[in-house]
Amino acid sequence: MTGPDAPGPGVSGRGRLGRWRDQVVALGWLVLVWNLLWGDVTWANLVGGLLVGGAVLVFYPLPAVSFGGRLRPGALLVFAGRFVVELVTASLHVARIAVQPGCRPRGAIIGVRLRVSSDLNLALTAEAVSLVPGTLILEVDRAAGVLYLHVLDTHRPADLDAARERTLTVERRIIRAVGSAAELRLVETGTSEKGTRP
Repeated sequence: MTGPDAPGPGVSGRGRLGRWRDQVVALGWLVLVWNLLWGDVTWANLVGGLLVGGAVLVFYPLPAVSFGGRLRPGALLVFAGRFVVELVTASLHVARIAVQPGCRPRGAIIGVRLRVSSDLNLALTAEAVSLVPGTLILEVDRAAGVLYLHVLDTHRPADLDAARERTLTVERRIIRAVGSAAELRLVETGTSEKGTRP
């Protein structure tokens, strides 16, 4: 078949290559989450993460999520470093609440509308936010791009605004690390949107 409507010789190959790349990216994130859940990066956990992640992708295939972004190693290191700092800080804060006599922490449920509503960004931001102690994802509104989360130890409206801003900051760091140029423009210029209340 020839002519302008004929598919190019490399189109199907590029499609297969794109699917393989998406599978490798998904496997990498599954291995990372597996090691974070165990709380220790060892060779056994890496191999176990590869086996479990591979089994998940084979037996429970996820819907196709295309990765149209670009990996930026510097921004990825910044994200990882800030994530570790927030993980330690939040763990100490929750530990102080647990041992402080007479402390009655108040929780709240808030909704945060993300500026990039792609499935990949929703999943990555939800994972990163829920791994930090004191915050738990309750629901994801995929159509509206809203994360509903429970926040521990909130005493005034400013605490709720701070939790929303922390979530949007996590999203910004993720997009800076792996997002496309268009997504990066959204998170850099959309600073006036601070999320939505449920």
